[in-house]
Amino acid sequence: MSDTAFQTQYRQEFIHGFEFRQSLLRSCTINEAVIKGNTATFLVADSGSATAVTRGTNGLIPARADNNTQSSATLAEWHDLVRKTGFNVFASQGDQRRIMQETTMAVINRKIDLDIIAQLDTATHNTGTAVPASISLIAKSLSALGYNYVPTDEQDNMFGLISPAFQAYLYQTTEFANAQYVDVKPFAGPVRKMQRWMGINWIVHPLLTGANTNSEKCYLYHRNAIGHAVNTSGMDAPVGYDQEQDYSWARVSMFMGSKMLQQGGVIQMVHDASAYTVA
Repeated sequence: MSDTAFQTQYRQEFIHGFEFRQSLLRSCTINEAVIKGNTATFLVADSGSATAVTRGTNGLIPARADNNTQSSATLAEWHDLVRKTGFNVFASQGDQRRIMQETTMAVINRKIDLDIIAQLDTATHNTGTAVPASISLIAKSLSALGYNYVPTDEQDNMFGLISPAFQAYLYQTTEFANAQYVDVKPFAGPVRKMQRWMGINWIVHPLLTGANTNSEKCYLYHRNAIGHAVNTSGMDAPVGYDQEQDYSWARVSMFMGSKMLQQGGVIQMVHDASAYTVA
């Protein structure tokens, strides 16, 4: 007869699984709140690259028209609904109701960024053949935007959207890692959601198209190049309980749409991450 009766202890506080849980890009676009309708129209206005003129032979100054370009983002409804029976909530380890609420929010946050990335992927300007990240690649991209008249000195509006592998290359450059070159030191303290360096706000994102391959699509862009429209109430995140069928549920819904507004304000940096590709 055994003189032991071992007991298994289950930790009631759950641990978050590794998944992308928040939107990093929504705040890096031109945002529009839609009161009614399924379309949000953004107006981009400029002179059409007009040049100054002198008076004509008739003594009059020639008139011109401004260049007004309207771009529309079509909103679509996106939802995530999770449901668990009363018995599953009762019998399972951890706070299952809280888990439902947090996971469904994460699903919609991922969709926000994927929607914006899909529009960035329509960029018509790129750096050419895929190469590993370098100061030269960034300088080339900034130069391309400068030739498109993008105000690259507007630090609050300039964003670099890069992959973890792209960031890994930057960590190995003196200009990025050495305290003599930067005010925000990447090796001091926790990894930040956004780091400002070289006049650009850098965002590391794991959901970029081609991530973890030899042809990742990374971006350098100005805020005015991409628009994102949402319904005025933003996310709808109700939770509830059905007494008749004895189940709990949590849902997050959002009406949104994104649109490329100015191709000249986006440069796609084609990145070769093959040296850091893992299974």
